[in-house]
Amino acid sequence: MAENTQESSDQIQDKKVEEQKEAVKQDAKGLFKSASSFLKELLDFRHDTDRESTIELIKADIPFKGATAWILICSIFIASIGLNANSIPVVIGAMLISPLMGPILGMGMSIAVNDIDTLRKSLINFSVMVVLSVFTAWLFFFLFPLKEESSELLARTKPDIRDVLIAFFGGLALIIARTKKGTIASVIFGVAIATALMPPLCTVGFGLAIGKYEYAWGAMYLFTINTIFIALATFIVLKVLKFPMLRYANSAKRKRIARIASFVALLVMIPAIWTFWITLNESQAKGDYDKFMADEIEGNENLYLRKDIYNYKNKTLKLFFDGEITDATASDLQNEILKYEHIKEFELSVRGNKARGIDQVSKAYDRAIVEIDRLQNTNEALNTQIIELKTKINELDTQVKDANQSVSASFSFNTIAKDAKISFPNLLELGYGKVLQSNFKKVDTISVIFPKWKVKLADSVQAAKTNALRIWITKELKADTLLVR
Repeated sequence: MAENTQESSDQIQDKKVEEQKEAVKQDAKGLFKSASSFLKELLDFRHDTDRESTIELIKADIPFKGATAWILICSIFIASIGLNANSIPVVIGAMLISPLMGPILGMGMSIAVNDIDTLRKSLINFSVMVVLSVFTAWLFFFLFPLKEESSELLARTKPDIRDVLIAFFGGLALIIARTKKGTIASVIFGVAIATALMPPLCTVGFGLAIGKYEYAWGAMYLFTINTIFIALATFIVLKVLKFPMLRYANSAKRKRIARIASFVALLVMIPAIWTFWITLNESQAKGDYDKFMADEIEGNENLYLRKDIYNYKNKTLKLFFDGEITDATASDLQNEILKYEHIKEFELSVRGNKARGIDQVSKAYDRAIVEIDRLQNTNEALNTQIIELKTKINELDTQVKDANQSVSASFSFNTIAKDAKISFPNLLELGYGKVLQSNFKKVDTISVIFPKWKVKLADSVQAAKTNALRIWITKELKADTLLVR
C-alpha cells in the first residue's frame, strides 16, 4: 500500500515537471513570436510604397537635354575646380547638383519591371552623360594651367572594397527613399554625396589631360563600380517590393522582352559579383602588404628601406635597401612574408646597396662632425657668456662694497664733522669726498676735505689750522692719504 502511494506521488511530480516545461516552451514561443512581429513591423517598408509614383519619378529623371545638360556641365566644372583646389566642400556642392543618378536608377528599374524601352533610353542618356562629363573635365584640366595631383584626385584612382559597399548600400538607401510615399529628399542628397559619381569622372578627364592613363583607368573603374552596384541595389529592392512587370499585348514579344531583361540582369549581376570579389582580394592583399611593411620592415631598426614596388597584378613585391643585405636577412624576410595569407604567394625581391651603405656611413660621419662643431661653438659661446657674467658679478660686488663704504663713510663723517666743529671753533663749513686723480699712467681714488673758516686769517695761520685739521681728520677716518682743497 505504501509502495502504491509512493508511485502515485512520483507520477504527480513528473506530471508537474512536464507541465512546467510545456509552459516554458509556450512562453518562449510567445516571446519569439512577439519579437518577430516587432522586427517585421519595424523593418517592413512595403506598406509605405507608392509604386506608380516611384516609376514616374524615376522616368522623369532619365531624359538628358536642355537645362539638364547645362547643369551637368556646370557641376563637372565645379567638381573639377574643387578637386584641383583640394576643396572638399566644393566637390560636395558639385555632387548635390549633378543629374547623373537618374539614368542609373532608370537602368535598375527597367530591368526589374521588364521595361526594355526605358532601359534603352536610360543606357543612351547615361552614355551621353558620361561622354559629356569626361570631355568637360578633360577640357578644363587641359586648358587650366595648374595641374597638381591633389589628394582628392588621387583618392579616386584606386578603388577598394569600401567603395563597393558604399555604392551598394547607398543605392539601397536611395531606391528605398524613392519608393516611399513622400520621397525623403535628405536621403537622396546624402546618397549623392556618399556614392560620389562626379569625382571619378573628373579624375578620368584629369588623367587623359595629363597623359597618365592609369589614373583614368582607375577612376573609370571606380565609376563603373558605383554605377553597377547602385543599379543592382535598385533592381533588388524593386524585386523585393514586387513591382508589377510590364505587360505586352503580344505574348511572343512579352516573352522575348522578359528574356532580354533577364539576360541584362544576369549581365549586371556577373560583373557586380566579379568586381566585388576582385576588389575584396585586392583590399585584403593591400592590408597584408601594409602590415608586412609596418611590422617586418619599418619595425626593424637594422633595415633602411629606400624604395618599395608593390604590384598586385603581377604578384610581386620589390624592396630596395640602403646598405648591404646579407643572405640571412633576405631569407628571413622570405620566411616572414609567408605569415601573411593574402601576399604569401607574392614573389619577394630583396636588394641591398653596399656602396649606398658606405655613402650612408660617410653621410652619418659628416653629420656627426657638423654636430660636434655645432656643440663646440655652442660651448664656446656659453663659456664667453659665463666669463661676461662673472665680470658683471665682480662689478656688482665692487659697487655694493663702494655703496657700503659710502654709507659707512657718510655716517662716520657726520660724527667727525661735529667733533671738528668743537675742536676748531672758527670752522664754518667742512666738505668731504673722493675724487679720481691721474698722473696719466694710472688712476687713483683720493679722499679730499674742503674746509671753510669763519674769519679771514693770515695765510700762515690758515695753513697751520688747515694742516692741523687734515691731520686730525686723517686719524679719525683712518685714511692713508687725505688732501685739502
